[in-house]
This record gives sequence, structure tokens and C-alpha cells, in this order.
Amino acid sequence: MIKLFKVKERQREIAESANGRAPVKKQTAGELRLHKDISELNLPKSCSILFPNGKDDLMNFEVVIRPDEGYYLGGTFNFSFQVNSIYPHEAPKVKCKTKVYHPNIDLEGNVCLNILREDWKPVLNINTIIYGLYHLFTQPNHEDPLNHEAAAVLRDNPKLFESNVRRAMAGGYVGQISFPRCL
Repeated sequence: MIKLFKVKERQREIAESANGRAPVKKQTAGELRLHKDISELNLPKSCSILFPNGKDDLMNFEVVIRPDEGYYLGGTFNFSFQVNSIYPHEAPKVKCKTKVYHPNIDLEGNVCLNILREDWKPVLNINTIIYGLYHLFTQPNHEDPLNHEAAAVLRDNPKLFESNVRRAMAGGYVGQISFPRCL
């Protein structure tokens, strides 16, 4: 059986290149949805989005969060987003690029946020994820930790937790672990 659509698509590409235009890359459904999500972003003033590979690569971008309240006030935290072509049927892969003392973010940058795992639904979007990440900095959750040590300190001694966060954000040590300055 002849793949008629492939033949027609190839003919169109040849015709376009003959006209001096580059062939147009067809966008996946995931790319179309991501483009819509990004165009409709309504971020808090303390969050921004960057496209280090340029606007042609929407599937890989970074988000910067600068909490304006809570334990992490004044810090700057960078997250990388990798969006799969089957988005929104699969949540983006999100990593914290800033080493941080946090109960819900481990030292490798993995993030414990329910909407990035078991509670992900295709009706959720990038805006929802960014607000969720922001919320982790304003209301860290010791009940669902990735960093169990930080979670225990938050639960048992909030003043010590605050001191540890400040020391880590200033570029100091918490226990045997050093943190880069992010203030």
C-alpha cells in the first residue's frame, strides 16, 4: 500500500524548498498545547521563564523563582523543564538546578510535588506547576519529603530549620553539606 500522505508531504516539502522557503516542521500535539500554555502564562511577579535554546525549542525551558515570603525569602532558585511530545498526557520532567536545603527537593534536584507524579492530569498546565513550585518555597511540606533530614528539622524545630535555610542560602554548610550562595 502506498503511503499517500507521506508522498504528498514530501512533494510539498520539495515544492517549498524550490520556492526558496525552508520546509515547515509540523508541530506535535504536545508542542501545540505547550505553546498555548506558555502564551497564557499568568505568573507571580517573583517567577520568570527563560528559553536558553531560543524560542524555537519550547520543549526545554527554565523557570526562576524568587520567593517574596517565607523561609526562602530573597533566594533565587532555577528549575529546568523538559516536556515530552505526548504532553499533556505526561507531566514535564522538572529538576531544581539550584542546590537547596529543602524538605521537598533532594540534593540532586529532584522535586517532590504531587502534580508532577501521581496527581498529574492533562487538564493541568505549566502555570499550575510553576505555582506549585512557588508554593513549595512559601509552605514547605515536611509530611511528603525527599530530604528526610530537612523535613524532620522543619517538623521538630522550625527555628533551627529557618537558621539552616539562611545558612545554606548564604553559601554555607548544613552539617557536612555545602550549598552555593543563592541570595
